[in-house]
Amino acid sequence: MSSKGGGTALTRRNYRLSSDSDKARATGIVNEKLLSDYLHHVFPSTKHGPAVASLRKPLGFQDLGSHLENLLSEGEPSEEIKDQPAEGRLGPQPVVLDHTSGFEGLLFVDDDLLGVIGHSNFSSIRATTCVYKGKWAYEVLISSQGLMQIGWCTLNCRFNQEEGVGDTPDSYAYDGNRVRKWNVTTTNYGKSWAAGDIVSCLIDLDEGTITFCLNGQSLGTAFTNIKMGPGIAYFPSISLSFKESVAFNFGSRPLRYPVDGYLPLQNPPTSDLLKAHKLLGYIKNVLCTAIDTQEDRLLETDCAMWSLHGEPTVLVTLAHIFNYFAPLMCKVYLVEDVLMNFLLGILEGGGSVDEHPLIQQLLDLFWLLMEDYEVNECLKQLMMSLLRAYRFSPIIPDLGFQIHYLRLTTAVLHHEKSRKYLLNNVLFDVLRSVVFFYIKTPLRVKEAGLEELIPTTWWPTHFDKEGKDERECKDESADERLRRRAYERGCQRLKKRIEVVEELQVQILRLLLNNKDKTTGEASRYIFLNKFRKFLQENASNRGHPTALCPPEYMVCFLHRLITAVRSCWDDGNRKNQSSIRSEEAYVPPQLFYNGKVDYFDLQRLGGLLSHLKKTFKDDLASKANIIIDPAEIQATSMDDLDEDEESGAAQRPFGAAAMGGALARPSWLSSPTLGRANRFLSTAAVSLMTPRRPLTQPEKVKVRTLTVEQRTEEDIEGSHGNDGLLLGRPVEEPEQPVADKSLLEIVDGIVMMYNLSVHQQLGKMVVVSDDVHEYAVALKDTEEKIARCPARRSDILDELQKSQKVFSEKLNHLSRRLAWINATIYSKEKMLDVYWLLCVCIRTIEHADNTGSLFAFTPEFYLNVAMNAYSALKNYFSPANNMEELPGYEETLTQLAAILAKHFADPRIVGTDIKDSLMQALASYVCYPQSLRAVERIPEEQRVAMMRNLLAPYEQRPWAQTNWILVRLWRGCGFGYRYTRLPHLLKTKPEDANLPSLQKPCPSLLLQRHMAELLSVDKDMAASFLNSVLNQLNWAFSEFIGMIQEIQQAAERPERNFVDTRQLKVCATCFDLSVSLLRVLEMTVTLVPEIFLDWSRPSAELLLRRLAQLLNQVLNRVTAEKNLFDRVVNLRLPGLESVDHYPILVAVTGILVRILVDGDRQGISRAASVLLSDPCFQLHSIQHLLGEGAEPSSTLPAAASSARPIVGSLGSSVAPPIPSAAGNTGSTERKHFSLHSYTDYISEEEKHKVELMLVFLTEESKQAAASTAPTSEEDLCPICYAHSISAVFKPCSHKSCKACINQHLMNNKDCFFCKATITGVDDYNKPAC
Repeated sequence: MSSKGGGTALTRRNYRLSSDSDKARATGIVNEKLLSDYLHHVFPSTKHGPAVASLRKPLGFQDLGSHLENLLSEGEPSEEIKDQPAEGRLGPQPVVLDHTSGFEGLLFVDDDLLGVIGHSNFSSIRATTCVYKGKWAYEVLISSQGLMQIGWCTLNCRFNQEEGVGDTPDSYAYDGNRVRKWNVTTTNYGKSWAAGDIVSCLIDLDEGTITFCLNGQSLGTAFTNIKMGPGIAYFPSISLSFKESVAFNFGSRPLRYPVDGYLPLQNPPTSDLLKAHKLLGYIKNVLCTAIDTQEDRLLETDCAMWSLHGEPTVLVTLAHIFNYFAPLMCKVYLVEDVLMNFLLGILEGGGSVDEHPLIQQLLDLFWLLMEDYEVNECLKQLMMSLLRAYRFSPIIPDLGFQIHYLRLTTAVLHHEKSRKYLLNNVLFDVLRSVVFFYIKTPLRVKEAGLEELIPTTWWPTHFDKEGKDERECKDESADERLRRRAYERGCQRLKKRIEVVEELQVQILRLLLNNKDKTTGEASRYIFLNKFRKFLQENASNRGHPTALCPPEYMVCFLHRLITAVRSCWDDGNRKNQSSIRSEEAYVPPQLFYNGKVDYFDLQRLGGLLSHLKKTFKDDLASKANIIIDPAEIQATSMDDLDEDEESGAAQRPFGAAAMGGALARPSWLSSPTLGRANRFLSTAAVSLMTPRRPLTQPEKVKVRTLTVEQRTEEDIEGSHGNDGLLLGRPVEEPEQPVADKSLLEIVDGIVMMYNLSVHQQLGKMVVVSDDVHEYAVALKDTEEKIARCPARRSDILDELQKSQKVFSEKLNHLSRRLAWINATIYSKEKMLDVYWLLCVCIRTIEHADNTGSLFAFTPEFYLNVAMNAYSALKNYFSPANNMEELPGYEETLTQLAAILAKHFADPRIVGTDIKDSLMQALASYVCYPQSLRAVERIPEEQRVAMMRNLLAPYEQRPWAQTNWILVRLWRGCGFGYRYTRLPHLLKTKPEDANLPSLQKPCPSLLLQRHMAELLSVDKDMAASFLNSVLNQLNWAFSEFIGMIQEIQQAAERPERNFVDTRQLKVCATCFDLSVSLLRVLEMTVTLVPEIFLDWSRPSAELLLRRLAQLLNQVLNRVTAEKNLFDRVVNLRLPGLESVDHYPILVAVTGILVRILVDGDRQGISRAASVLLSDPCFQLHSIQHLLGEGAEPSSTLPAAASSARPIVGSLGSSVAPPIPSAAGNTGSTERKHFSLHSYTDYISEEEKHKVELMLVFLTEESKQAAASTAPTSEEDLCPICYAHSISAVFKPCSHKSCKACINQHLMNNKDCFFCKATITGVDDYNKPAC
């Protein structure tokens, strides 16, 4: 083998000196005596004890081989002993999982046959070796903490999808998920396990017992008197549910927690282990010995300062050692037990990794004296051992284990050649290296030492009536203040220790992002970039192999460390090039989205499919970005392919693993002809690019290779000689200022994608701990209040309450310490700043892409998703520990995001329905909170007006419920009796999540209301079409609601037991809520722009007023009539219909009536009254009902009658007797009549006074109308509605109807009612005199 990296050329098998001349030449530096003394010192013989130097046989390189073989053979067991099988064990060596016959269900087994993932309901598998006598142990590394049963079983056990290990008579199991032991029956046992724990399974077949240990701590004897005897042998076995995963260690590696007296199932390599330790000792002797050629003596030196200087004597000596040592270092057991522990020992003294150059020298030695395949395998096994050790080390207060293994990992990656080999072949291909950047959360607080680190716990103790913490520092008692401050000090201590680990993790990433190490080939950063992109591709595929998917909790930590490392590299580049932008202003230039240099797999773009965009915008790409699409490539995507892709798109589109030429190896069971065809389509639809030589000349077409991720080089990314690399195709709108290293831009783009894949969802999941603390704190406070009120004579109740108090306090102590850990690792101020930086990156990227006009359609959807989700996370997940308002530039960022939502929720360039819905929901949530609503008000007036114009577009042919909700939120707080947060009748129920948008206090926007009024006032056509659509939707929603409650009432009246589908109840409640919100929008419109209804010089004004009156009368009649359907269903109080009540809908209707009948001018009031009274559905009784007037004694009958009727329940619940009304005492069936007077907290005296005035006015007007109304013959009535007189004649067919009917009809249809002729005009009709 030749030397790598220069120096003396050595060949391991041919280094022996064969002649005297060779000997003289090789030992020219040291004489024979000194060489002999040196070799005897390095290779001491222990066979005959220490020998006197003068009596030793001279030793030279010629004799060193045989001398070394003799030394290594000392103490080695004989061949007979080696081959003798261990008593009490049957089966092959090495021990692995039996993937041929010993399993049930569907499982994924790793290549080494030691790791397993469940892929069906409850899968089981056993090992290939069994035991029948003696004491045996194996370890299970828990990768996920879900439902699993781990233990022992016999060959007679038969498992299925429901029964596994421990569910049959001859199998025994421990389940740390449910904290139980299983052997047909089950009882409590042990502790709960978490991902990263190690379970030791011990069986004693001499005593007949089975014991389990968790992280080396015995859980006690689980089973005694287990079945033993002839024919009974026990196999290691496991049953696990879907997607749960573990790894077994039967002895192929050193057991992490060996137990005295128990043997591993697999024999350790005792002979090789002895040799490896001896050889390592010889290497240490070389490192600690120096040759002084001038004095002819040996010197003891500090091995930490040893370096490889190319001394022939030392090199030849080491070559002899490595001749035996190198093959041993390819075995995982020896790497973990010998090499890793030796390297860790070098770092024991502390200090930075740079202060330990010996590891770098040793790695140089490895590359020099070992074959390539040997050093490759050795490094791979070393990194795998480090990753396992880091992942499965227990949490201790100072995180010593984690720091220990990360320091060695950093030291190894400091070595350039080793780093590049590991990046190219191991870190992302063999290992899940993201584990190195994860800090696991301890499930068991006591074992992690958090009780010592945080001795004092604290939690909020003051809550408002909706459950929110309303504590102010000034309101705290002295004791509470002391506890809180002590708790905060403990949290700070914990945070500082975690930051040490995080700093090491960032150091590792900075090494991987090194772009200066080009002496031995491609720089590390570009290798990392391509591997990182492939990693994203695997995780973007929902149909990828489960082992390829990275758990979201790892993703969160990886994202934060990567942001820190990338920003550090970015700012380093900025210091060298002051003209480039700083990391605080980072963004991703838009050309990455359309120039084909970055693979986005098959992730959706804002404008649709990439192939469609290339065809649609090929001219824009040519004119704006000088990018030419090859016509042949466009034709290559046939319409058949496109149709097929559309048909299967719902299933295939999210799956990035099949994109761009099948760069990701897909398991054979996932391949299919359809997927293959889609792959070909994606890989052939490539972009041909060109770069203009001179800006003013005709661009010359230059084709650029379409490369897979693995094929890209530094030049493809960074560019050279006029080639812009990733930034090819800069649009004219994009500034020429350099952004940063182009490789960093792609990594930032990948970080945004990673947040979208799973990080945001994981941030939301971890909030549950904070929610649990809140719930237990509320429960504890409630319990303490009950204890204070409990009478002394009820000692039994007091005892129970005190037990509950103790349980809640213990749980809170545990949760508050766990919350401190989560706040330090996930929700700290630094992590909040990372997410905020990501939000700003997305906002700036969207703004730059928006400036490109039509090319904005190429932007991936996930940028908008991340912008919305990152803001949501900052607002909902990081508080109250951190305040979003303290972020730098917070208000400006809020305004920028508001501008994006306002502009793009109705952007025609965005075609995806999902992203459009998300934008609409984000805007709806934005206007619910005062701070974000003020941000909307701060955007430029032109954008505000455009937003309101889009909100006021007709409701037909588009999803309108969210836009209507937005308008309602802008009005809430200004309407009649519309100042509540929760409906009056729901106040006493359990409060929901107080952070929900629907539960925010009213914060109306007078500015946006003014814009709405101006638009509706000026644009008469838009006003008419908008209000017509609102009235149409109100008619539909309320009609649907009435139809559904009729079905519910019919089900309730049947004598047999009945159930109603919960989905039907939910739809019914939704229709009711929609009706109320539409009424509120009408109230808002009639208040802001009453002339739309009351100024009959405007087109359609009279029609709109008549339609409005008709709908209001229908609603009032349905809701207020005595013995009516609405009353009966409301009184059923069904789960799911909680929001259905008289108050919200009647108050909304009252607000409209008061505005047109009381608050308007005289002419408007007169017109409104005449239209209202002329409607045949008008009943004065409905208006009187609002104030509780006109109630008849018989009104109590429905409630009384209902008591004898069975009550309908929701689906799956049994029929229950009627719930007593809240109106009176439970002994009476009398129901209190609805009246606005009952809601003094919600309706002001002024509002009630206006309703009274309205009732008086309508009473008088109805009397006058009744007196003056002349009888009308049936022939003069409108043949359509039979409610009004004929007043219009159609042209040209001369058919007749009333104006209301024909005007309403013409808004949607131009054909005649009767003859279907096209109506060209409508004239007034006056009945001729008789």
